[in-house]
Amino acid sequence: MNEKAEIGVIGMAVMGSNLARNLAHHGYRVALFNRSPERTDRVVTEHGAEGIFRPAHELPEFVASIERPRRIILMVKAGDATDATIDSLLPLLDPDDVIMDGGNSLFTDTIRREERVRAQGFHFVGCGISGGEVGALEGPAIMPGGTRESYQILGPVLEDISAHVANPDGSVDPCCAWMGPDGAGHFVKMIHNGIEYADMQVIGEAWMLLRGAGLSNSECADVFAEWNTGDLDSYLIQITAEVLRQADPRTGADLVDVIADRALMKGTGTWTVQTALDLSCPVNGIGEAVFARATSSHDDLRRVARAALRGPDGRVEVADRGAFVENVRRALWCAKVVSYSQGVRRDPHRRTQVRLEHQGRRRRAHLARRVHHPRPPSRPDHPGLRRRPGPRLIHVRRLRGA
Repeated sequence: MNEKAEIGVIGMAVMGSNLARNLAHHGYRVALFNRSPERTDRVVTEHGAEGIFRPAHELPEFVASIERPRRIILMVKAGDATDATIDSLLPLLDPDDVIMDGGNSLFTDTIRREERVRAQGFHFVGCGISGGEVGALEGPAIMPGGTRESYQILGPVLEDISAHVANPDGSVDPCCAWMGPDGAGHFVKMIHNGIEYADMQVIGEAWMLLRGAGLSNSECADVFAEWNTGDLDSYLIQITAEVLRQADPRTGADLVDVIADRALMKGTGTWTVQTALDLSCPVNGIGEAVFARATSSHDDLRRVARAALRGPDGRVEVADRGAFVENVRRALWCAKVVSYSQGVRRDPHRRTQVRLEHQGRRRRAHLARRVHHPRPPSRPDHPGLRRRPGPRLIHVRRLRGA
């Protein structure tokens, strides 16, 4: 029996195809579409045995293959490509169909899109997805916004395919929750990424200190692996240890020493700092992490500066290596606390007004943040840092008004 698909995914690049496979692994019939049909065909050819896929080469065919109310996930490039895809979909939809944007869109764009789509009788969900390519396949953290009605339609599926966290009492919670109306999901994902920028920056600085004290990359990997068994346990610490053990296949040198010293940005860290300035919210650590990335992109200027200016050579005189490593661990733990606390900072008034430029016209928007986070840890062995900033940390709500 050729039953209709239960959900559809548009965009068959790595994130989109992996999310579609995740859905199929959980027993859902998944419709597939990509602007270039070859990518759709490749997913079916390489992974068709993993589940039930309904590939389509034309958008009307794709929409018609999904049961109503339709649940359609967009995994396309943020910006104009997202708007173009929405424009193509709208004439093909029926009332109460749901479009979900799973890309890293700016939350103000999501507010605009949600308002427009809702006015035509459909639901629009801006949704943050965290975990990268592996997470999309094996279970990401998912941060959807939109109306409560849209979450009733889409939420059970998202909770099903998300990562899950085991609680001390043995129960299991999905890493997915409704964030609030319109742009709340993408707002939370933006802050999540801002925290991660700062987290990665302080991890890099810890590695530099260890190297300055004379530890090899292999010894640094052992240190990070050990840290990952304690209160610094996290995905970023884990992969730092793994990366530090890698060798460059061409030269045999440590891979970390061969990688170009230039960091790229996709926008979310910058947006976090810009929004913090609009809200008069101090995010010094996150801001410095963004600026460090910007500095790294000017490698030509840094090369000239190194030739013209004298500075410290990076070496650290250490009398007791073990004590120094422990001090770096404690400092890294404290820096992580600062990074997380800046991202989930409690607004004492719980309401902050911010003026937004929107579609070439001035409009007033009110952002209210309700933050739920654990009491700040009082000792280095507190387990609160073991969880990455997740969907339940921040609730953003836009209030209509003057």
